[in-house]
Amino acid sequence: MDALTALHQRTSVTRLTGPAPSAAQQQVLFRAALRAPDHAYLRPWRFLVVEGAGLNALGEVFARAALADTPDLSADALARFQGLPLRAPLVIVAISCHQEHPKVPTIEQDLACGAAVNNMLLAAHAMGLGAVWRTGALAYHPLVHEELGLADNEQILAFLYVGQPVGEPRTPPELDVTRFFRAWPAA
Repeated sequence: MDALTALHQRTSVTRLTGPAPSAAQQQVLFRAALRAPDHAYLRPWRFLVVEGAGLNALGEVFARAALADTPDLSADALARFQGLPLRAPLVIVAISCHQEHPKVPTIEQDLACGAAVNNMLLAAHAMGLGAVWRTGALAYHPLVHEELGLADNEQILAFLYVGQPVGEPRTPPELDVTRFFRAWPAA
């Protein structure tokens, strides 16, 4: 698939199944991430690659975080938290690593990490894989940060779920570009 087709047709795929992307496909995803725009070449990111038994371990981390917030959580709700990572055979946790820099504020570092995640989304789509970028309260939970080994200067920006799409990918809606782009100053 050429780059413009991937850009114009990519959609989030929420229904994913195995097998996980192969080692070669994962390397394509990782290399795509590292080509993201990055002011001052700080490489303000790192990624945790979770698959196999790691998915269950991540589910246990999510369950402990949920129990920390709601100690009387029902068994069904607890099982839901445990099962969240099992929605895909591969989860990539994208972590923005803030660095002190006189010209690059932390927002630009977060944007660079976000661009790396977007590059992986596009690469996955181009290879015929499905992927979805998720966050939610667990991305910001202190217990999740602690158990995943985040430092004080780090923040989870994405849980990137990747796998084989279930069913046909949806067709993205056509958007009227004139609603979002205007010449300035106006003629």
